Amino acid sequence: MTQLSTFSRRQFLAGVGASALTLPSLTDAFGNPMPTAQPGRKLGIALVGLGSYSKNQLAPALQQTKNCRLAGIVTGTPSKAEEWMKKYDIPKANVYDYKTFDRIADNKDIDVVYVVLPNSMHREYVVRAAQAGKHVICEKPMAIMPQECQEMIDACKKANKQLAVGYRLHYEPFTQEAMRLGQQKVFGPIKFVESSDGFRIGDPGQWRMKKALAGGGPLMDVGIYAVQGARYVTGEEPISVTAQFGPKTEPQKFKDVEETLFWQFQFPSGAVSNSTTSYTAGVERLYASCQDGWFELSPAFGYGPLKGRTSKGPIEKPVVNHQAMHMDGVCEVLFQNKPLPDHITGAEGMRDVKLLQAIYQAAETGRKIDLKG
Repeated sequence: MTQLSTFSRRQFLAGVGASALTLPSLTDAFGNPMPTAQPGRKLGIALVGLGSYSKNQLAPALQQTKNCRLAGIVTGTPSKAEEWMKKYDIPKANVYDYKTFDRIADNKDIDVVYVVLPNSMHREYVVRAAQAGKHVICEKPMAIMPQECQEMIDACKKANKQLAVGYRLHYEPFTQEAMRLGQQKVFGPIKFVESSDGFRIGDPGQWRMKKALAGGGPLMDVGIYAVQGARYVTGEEPISVTAQFGPKTEPQKFKDVEETLFWQFQFPSGAVSNSTTSYTAGVERLYASCQDGWFELSPAFGYGPLKGRTSKGPIEKPVVNHQAMHMDGVCEVLFQNKPLPDHITGAEGMRDVKLLQAIYQAAETGRKIDLKG
């Protein structure tokens, strides 16, 4: 895994070492907005998959963005297409289904394709979007297996297009502050991290409960937030992992995927983390115990508002629309024709997928998995 490295932008964070997960360019180190690259010009985004996240988060967020706009949709449901065309004034020429998707190559109104499909479909549609000559944002987790991630990275590189992963929290001010507190060692070296995310899932027939589509259970859904949290507050890559499956209290409901999973990372500095993810119980917390104090976010990973406090008092930050900040941040860099920062690219997405699979391996074998190779 990638080890701790130094990130420098105007001596950013005063030269403090940070991992691939450093603060993004849309805001400065204190969460203050920075100017957009080309006022008045917006990149056109097409959403691929019109499920809950597209409907309830991404489409509304695109009504608030400065650098991008909702320009097109891809859906296999004609009734959804009609509904979205009317609601968002999307021209019929910018509406595709999964058979006609590749024709998007001829549409100059669409600059970016945002893949919001079940995890097992990410690779196919990222590759096809790149081959159609579009920049791509892919929802997390990037894919199920690392090899798929590499194929996605290679396809975008071959097409000379950029690939971002939907790490919205990297643009969220409370999360940025947690990164700063941990990576700058404001309360001294981190000794212990708790990073957990879980909820009680509803419909047992949904795609998230089917291993062929999701790749697993809660770890492949909200568990990735817990993996990210431990990494971005320490600014380090874990060097080993142990893990344990929780008991299946509803074996029929969870016949195809895990119900609860626990894991523990060790980091090069000596810090350790303990994490839980679950589809049967609610938990959402990011806590760091340091040599000279502590800090936490709770709620830590949801759509907001997030809340935080430290051993010295509450964390006060503006409440923002995570998805709008994320998409604006990505498109600002695309406007500038610069490489996307590593912490939101396919390289970062593949790091997480490798860790997700290592957690499963540790839980299945009962062994400590060495991650240093």
